[in-house]
Amino acid sequence: MDGCLQGKKRGTWYTSFPYVDWTGKRCRKLKRGFLTKKEAQNWENHFKLQKANSLDMTFEDFYGIYEADVKPKIRYNTWCTKEHIIKTKILPYFKNLCMRDITPRDIIKWKNMMRESINNKGKEYTGTYLKTVQAQLSSIFNHAVRFYELPNNPVRVAGPMGQNESDEMKFWTKKEYMKFIPTMANKTYSYMAFESLMELIISLYLMRSIITSNLKKGNHSVEIRELEM
Repeated sequence: MDGCLQGKKRGTWYTSFPYVDWTGKRCRKLKRGFLTKKEAQNWENHFKLQKANSLDMTFEDFYGIYEADVKPKIRYNTWCTKEHIIKTKILPYFKNLCMRDITPRDIIKWKNMMRESINNKGKEYTGTYLKTVQAQLSSIFNHAVRFYELPNNPVRVAGPMGQNESDEMKFWTKKEYMKFIPTMANKTYSYMAFESLMELIISLYLMRSIITSNLKKGNHSVEIRELEM
C-alpha cells in the first residue's frame, strides 16, 4: 500500500511508495520510524525531489546529491576537510533554503555574517580561510550548474570573499633561535627535529647562493644573512 501509514505495533509512522531509479528500473522505497505523519510525508517528498533531480529541493537535500557524486572521486582526507567546512560554516545558514531560490543577496548576507564570526580562539577568521570557505560553497553551486541545470552560480555573481595572499609569516632571527634551542635539550626527538630543520634551511640557502653566485671567492664560505623568499 502506498502513502504514509501508522504501524500498529510500534505506533510510529512509515512511508512506502514506488520510484524509478537511474537505470529506469521500478523500485519500492520503505522508510519506518517517523513520530508523526508530517515527518513521513516530508521525508517522502524530499526523496522524490532528489530522485527527480529537481532543484526545488532544499540546499541540504542537494548537498546529499553532491556528496554522492563527489565523495567517491576525491581522497578521503580531502573530503573530510570539505565536509567539515560545509557542515559547520555553510549548511547551518542555507540548509532550509530552496536551491533554485538562493540569490546573490543571500550569499552577500552569509558573507557578512562570516566576516563578523570568530573562531574557537576568539579571533576573526583570516582572509585566506574565508576564501577557502566560499570556494566550498561555490563548488556546490558549480556542480548544480554543470550537472543539474541550475541557471547560474549565485556565489560567483556575489563576488569574492577573503584574499589570495597568505597571512604574514613570522620567522626567528638567529639570536632568537639560539635562545630557544637550549629549551629542547631534554627533549631528544624535538631537539633533533629543530636542528635538522635548521640544517635543511642552511643547505637550501647554500644551493641558492651557488646559483646566484653569492659564494665568496677564495675561502669557499657562505655568509648567511636575512633571506627574502
